[in-house]
Amino acid sequence: MAVLEGIQIQNYRSLKDVTLGKTFEKQSSDALPRLMAVIGANGVGKSTLLDALGFLGDCLNDGVEAACDKPQRGGFERLRTQGVQEPIRFEVRFRQTLKDRPISYSLHIDQDTRGRVCVVYERLRQRRKGQSNGRPYSFLELRDGEGYAWSGEESEINEGVRKTEIRMSDRQVLGIATLGTLKDHPRIGQFRSFLAGWYLSYFVPELARVQPMAGADPHLNRRGDNLAKYLQFIERENPRGFKAALDLIAQKLPGVQGICHRKAPDGRLLLEFTAQGYDKPFYQQDMSDGSLKLLAYLLLMEDPEPAPLIGIEEPENGLHHQLLAVLAQELQAFASRHRGPQVLVTTHSPYFVDALAPQEVWVLNKGRDGYTQALRAADIPGVQALFNEGIPTGSLWFSNHFGVGNP
Repeated sequence: MAVLEGIQIQNYRSLKDVTLGKTFEKQSSDALPRLMAVIGANGVGKSTLLDALGFLGDCLNDGVEAACDKPQRGGFERLRTQGVQEPIRFEVRFRQTLKDRPISYSLHIDQDTRGRVCVVYERLRQRRKGQSNGRPYSFLELRDGEGYAWSGEESEINEGVRKTEIRMSDRQVLGIATLGTLKDHPRIGQFRSFLAGWYLSYFVPELARVQPMAGADPHLNRRGDNLAKYLQFIERENPRGFKAALDLIAQKLPGVQGICHRKAPDGRLLLEFTAQGYDKPFYQQDMSDGSLKLLAYLLLMEDPEPAPLIGIEEPENGLHHQLLAVLAQELQAFASRHRGPQVLVTTHSPYFVDALAPQEVWVLNKGRDGYTQALRAADIPGVQALFNEGIPTGSLWFSNHFGVGNP
């Protein structure tokens, strides 16, 4: 499955210039791992980082102006870093498979002379076949809505079969959104599919308790309010696997002895839980917030076609600290599967971080200028040596061995 090797974000709220992993400008850095945690004190930019990832997806699906005007963002001027007049910039490096050459995507967003939000620059680039070093060549480049794209398969001497001039009629639409749907642009299509598939979880237990009309959804949505329909899809597509998954999940939920499912008269799928000390079964609507959240995360891992990148914000809310290690281990196994996703988790919990290596943990903090800074835990002097001696990463953070990441 395609992976995000690195991302640079500039001029997006407090993220004036933050880089995670390997990018076009930071070739010597390590690529991002399959599972990573982003930690730090309150207000250092963890939620902003997740929102920036969601913003990229919204730009692709809805256009740049609509993405800026989402209720949680409030428009371009509220998104752009205060005191900055330059565009909001993204640099994304991804690799379709381990055998494929990485592709770098650049996106710059600004306002035109009339104050409308627009795409001012967009580029995709990749080294040619057989090229092991040197600068990659662009196979899509648009400036102010005009430029070129190479169509067809690339060769060792050209970026494609033919070079076509491009003029965008709507500068609020990404070039990859249009060209990525065309068969003549397979590499643009690959990246478009990768970006469109990103999934951010903002699970709301109250919404997950709602029992909608019968029906099936292939994926759990961001807020979890389609949990019942998602269950119905999994059971329909793989009945045996669904039963095995419920048996496994029952072992992870505190106090639960078994989970079975049955169809309601109106066709809805209901989960029945049996627990120690209870004569009658109960349903997911009766579960505590923490148990329901853990259930949803475990069921998310049963998605037969998971998103290439999954972001989860603060899963520790409502969960007992001992269950966080269980969740971290399950997410590690999920990300390590043959077609498993990449998972990024923001957290305040050292118990979750204890399950990770320093190479899988990024620390955010605010510099003296008020902007967010990002540092990989493995790059903090002394941390890797202490971890190698047997001290868990979360314990090193809790005891302030990082020197950053705490209030």
